[in-house]
Amino acid sequence: MLKQAIFASGCFWCTEAVFKRLRGVKSVTSGYAGGSVDNPSYEQVSGGNTGHAEAVRVEYDPDEVSYETLLDVFFGTHDPTTLNRQGADVGPQYRSAIFFFDDEQKALAEGYMEKLKNEEVFDKPIVTTLEKSAGFYEAEDYHKDYYEKNPAQAYCQAVISPKIAKLRAKYAKLLKDR
Repeated sequence: MLKQAIFASGCFWCTEAVFKRLRGVKSVTSGYAGGSVDNPSYEQVSGGNTGHAEAVRVEYDPDEVSYETLLDVFFGTHDPTTLNRQGADVGPQYRSAIFFFDDEQKALAEGYMEKLKNEEVFDKPIVTTLEKSAGFYEAEDYHKDYYEKNPAQAYCQAVISPKIAKLRAKYAKLLKDR
């Protein structure tokens, strides 16, 4: 039986491109989570006033990839120490957040963050928020599979391609066979 996880780590084009390459991940959908407006548009969210974060919903087979592994990749492929920012993308819509579905996911995320803190993995405090999932709204179609459809686009080359290279170098054993 498939499970779901929702992660926000800056631009959803980047996050989608990372998670869809993992073995055991069955689908990754870009969208919006954590806000106060029903079915927001990209224009509303990008204004930074709806409370939503650009996020991805990951559907995965827990027999093939664990939630803990997803957390490891999440924290290993973005900077969880920058508040409301990833690179040049600035605003609360680009915050680092985990939207948990149940107490187990919350406890695993809290434990993983505590482990990172105790091991002093980052030079600065982790600012990733843990938020109860209260809805996920799919992004407009032109945002879906953006990297695959636009690999030569400047943003993709400058921001997403280096993330994919880092993913391949650090997590090669977790990647789907291509």
